[in-house]
Amino acid sequence: MPPAKKILVLGSTGSIGINTLNVIRNFPGKFKISALTVNKRIDLLEPQIEEFNPQVVVVKEEKPAEELRKKIKGKCEVLSGIEGLISAAVNSDYDILLGAMVGFAGLVPTLEAIKRGKRIALANKETLVVAGELVNDLCRKHKAEIIPVDSEHSAIYQCLTGENSDEVEKLILTASGGPFLEKEKSYFKNVSVEEALDHPNWKMGNKITIDSASMMNKGLEVIEARWLFGLPADKIEVVIHPQSIIHSMVQFVDGSIKAQLGLPDMKLPIQYALSFPERLKNGYSRTSLPEIRNLTFL
Repeated sequence: MPPAKKILVLGSTGSIGINTLNVIRNFPGKFKISALTVNKRIDLLEPQIEEFNPQVVVVKEEKPAEELRKKIKGKCEVLSGIEGLISAAVNSDYDILLGAMVGFAGLVPTLEAIKRGKRIALANKETLVVAGELVNDLCRKHKAEIIPVDSEHSAIYQCLTGENSDEVEKLILTASGGPFLEKEKSYFKNVSVEEALDHPNWKMGNKITIDSASMMNKGLEVIEARWLFGLPADKIEVVIHPQSIIHSMVQFVDGSIKAQLGLPDMKLPIQYALSFPERLKNGYSRTSLPEIRNLTFL
């Protein structure tokens, strides 16, 4: 058996980070945690340290970092601040960086991992939204690869594997429409945060869930797709698909469309990004089209 791939998880206590650890837990001989980073949730990080035994952890805020150092008493190195994030990316022993931090903060450590020629399993879309050209230039220079973890971009990546990029006519990103799909404009005068956070299909962090409710997330995904796949915005289409079973599609110059289907479960694109080009057998729930019955598009 080949050695386990070593993983650095940026953002191990968010929804993507927790799902990543669930995937790694399912394949103990395939993957090993080398480093974990969090913003401040040391209450969630401490049991992760006990279970996965990382060499290094980073707590972005200094006060909880100091508290964690006292609690774990030398079980691993505890770094803090942006300097700690950079140090983990520059000095840790890992094969894949899983970028799951929310917002701009994940950019700098991701750039450092690219400079080391690492695989980037990218769930942090802001990295490409704010610095797509720079990221692509560095990937070419250092022979690093980005495999997207966003379900839509993972779907497109899977549909494009083995295909000639010159034969792509357009990309079709799907969007669930979120909790407000059928609402009239007048409804929005009194919308609550709780309603916006009640996504019908996905369990995600608060920021992404709110961005999904407002459709802002889909705008960011169009920008991300432009940098990931090298197509201009006028060749990227968005279609509302309330069931979230078709995660995205690619249309080719002959009129054929390839789609990637699956239940809305983030473990699938995470596993794909970590194991590519291998597909690993798992025990996740399977998609039953007769049970789903209808796939609709708006």
